[in-house]
Formats: sequence, structure tokens, C-alpha cells
Amino acid sequence: MTPLFRKILGMNWVLILTMYGLLVFGVFSIESAARHIPIGNLEPDQWGLWFADRQKLWIILGSIVYFGAALIDYRWLKWLGIPMYVIGISMLLVLLGKGSEEHQLTVAGITFQPTQLVIAAGIIMIGLTFEALPRVHKMYAHPIAKLALIGGLCGVPFLLVVKNGDMGSAIVWLPVAVVAMLVGGIPFRYLLFLTQIAVGLLAIVYFLALPIVSERGARRIDNYLENLERGYIVDTDENYAEYRVTMAVGKAGWKGVGYSSTAKNSLHHRKDIPWMTAHNDYIFAVIAEEQGFRGSLLLITGFALLLIQCLFIAFYSRDFSGQLIASGVVALLFAHIFENIGMCVSIMPITGIPLPLISYSGTFVLICMFLLGVVQSIWVHRNTERRGGEVRLD
Repeated sequence: MTPLFRKILGMNWVLILTMYGLLVFGVFSIESAARHIPIGNLEPDQWGLWFADRQKLWIILGSIVYFGAALIDYRWLKWLGIPMYVIGISMLLVLLGKGSEEHQLTVAGITFQPTQLVIAAGIIMIGLTFEALPRVHKMYAHPIAKLALIGGLCGVPFLLVVKNGDMGSAIVWLPVAVVAMLVGGIPFRYLLFLTQIAVGLLAIVYFLALPIVSERGARRIDNYLENLERGYIVDTDENYAEYRVTMAVGKAGWKGVGYSSTAKNSLHHRKDIPWMTAHNDYIFAVIAEEQGFRGSLLLITGFALLLIQCLFIAFYSRDFSGQLIASGVVALLFAHIFENIGMCVSIMPITGIPLPLISYSGTFVLICMFLLGVVQSIWVHRNTERRGGEVRLD
């Protein structure tokens, strides 16, 4: 049996099937969610299909990236983190100069969000530096040095993304940094001290820094806190999106109104759900209204299975960097899932953040499939050891 064939047979097929199950679910959801968005000279009944077909192309490209990353030993893939991180930071600086409201760059006719590239690179860089630098000098194994590495690798892109006004994507860095500290072996006393400092600075950040850095983000948080204090959401211009997406989720019942429903009681059919971003930011609201509680439960169960498999792989990783990378991927995906679904059920403020593998988002689909491919590589090569200068697959 050839090593390549052995790797293919040794893949975590539960992870693969779960990932593709979510991707297929997403394609059908996008077709329904995007059916109000006009596309060129196409007939209205073809609008949603156009977005679904585009998503299929990204999935095909992502599949090449996924299996390529899965079959290459991640000890080599880790070094991709350095150029990815440098290029991503450079793109964020260019984006900062342009002041794009969509937080996107266009290169060679392809529009993408550099934020997603940077956070993927940051996760890989944390795994690389935590394993490689202590070999250079033992001082890098000290908790203070580890905290400085996490602070630098996560803090610089976090501040750049905040400055660009993309608060939703910036918030994702926080759980990634926390998980890196937990898995990275930072002692509890250090974590407790940092938590106390963060709590002490919270008021300063909220009242002074946030309104200066992102006035829009500050307004959204203020609006969310007002609704939370009131106990219900008032239908105003400020609450337009939150009021309608929570209503769509809340009224769906067990079965929902049906896939791509044209019923009069469908908020999405009446374009009450923000229809220009329903296929991206608010896709869970469309899924919940059309598929009901059972469809929402199926989706969340799929995400839970995906994350549990990634944690399972992290546990069986052959080295420290594999544990950090797999755990960082779980933190990234969980943050997106919690924030996207949370804002549709009013437990989180409204932010523009996609739902992994479900929302229409070419860049993010590729990044998610690449990171899951790296996690798959951690599983496939868990029994690979270096002996006598050779790579051996036991």
C-alpha cells in the first residue's frame, strides 16, 4: 500500500462528511436566501440559483485546497503561516488607506477580505512560534514570552481590523487569543491577573476608545444594551435588522414556513429580513424561518459534530503545535457560529460576520476549508515520526 493511499484511507471521514454536509446545506440555503437580489439580465427565479452556483465553484476550489492541505504533512504547512501573515498585514494596511466600507480588496479581478487570511495565518503562526522558538532559546518557553507572542500576533491585526471598522471580525481574535493561552500552558495565576486587568479597562475601552475607533460599533452595542435592559425589542430604525431577524426565528415553530416559501406570513418573502445581506450575515434567520426549529437544530448539531471532531483531533495530535492549531481553528469557527446565530436570537449585538460553511462568502469558505484541511493533516500524520533523518509513517 502506497503512503498516499494509506493517508487517504486514514483520513477522519466523519470530519469530511460533516463538513460537506454543512456545505451542501449552505448551498440550498443560499439559493433561497439570495432569491431577492437582482443579477444582470437574469429572470427573478434565477437570482438565487446564480449565487448557489457561485458558491459551488468556491466549494470545488476549496476542495482542492482542503485535500491538498490534508495530504501534506502539517509540519511543512506551518511555515506557510509566515508569508500568509506578512501578506495579510500588508493588505490590511492597504485596506486602511482605502477606507473601504465593505472591508474588501480587489486583486486581479477577485474581491476578497484580507481579514480572513490574517486570522488563519495568525492561528498557524501561534502554533509555529510556540513550538519552534523554545528550541532557539529556553526563555521563549517562559509564560511572559508566550503572552508577548500571543499579544503581538493577535494584537496587531486586531487593532488594524478595528481601525478598518470591522468590529465583527475583530472580536473573533479574542476567543482565538484566549484559547491559545489556555492550550499554550499559561499558568492560571497569569490568566487571572490578565482577566482582572481586562475587567478594569473595560469601562475605559467602552466609553472612551470604542466611540473613537468605531462609532458604528459603539452605537450597535449601545442599542443592544438598551434592548437588553428593556427586555424586548422596539421596532425602530435603529432596531430594524434585530427586530425582524429575531421575529423570523421566533415565529418559525417546529416546521417553519417551508423552503423558499412565498407565503404571505414569510418575512423573507416580504423582504422584511434585510434582503441584500440575507445570504450572508442573516442566513440563519432565513434557515430558521423556512426550516423551523428542526432545521435549526440539525444545523447546530452539524456544527457541534464538526467542532467535537476538531477537538478530538487536537487531543491526538503528535505535537504541541498541532494541538494549538486545531484548538485555534475550533475557537475561530465557534466564535463565528456563536456570534452569527447569537445576533439572530438577540443574545449578541448585530455584527456583519458570516456563518462558517453556510454563508455566501468565497474568501471565508476557502479559508475555512484550508484550516479544516490542516486539521485533517494533523489527524492523518498523527503517527508520523522522524527517525534517522527520515519520515516514517507507523
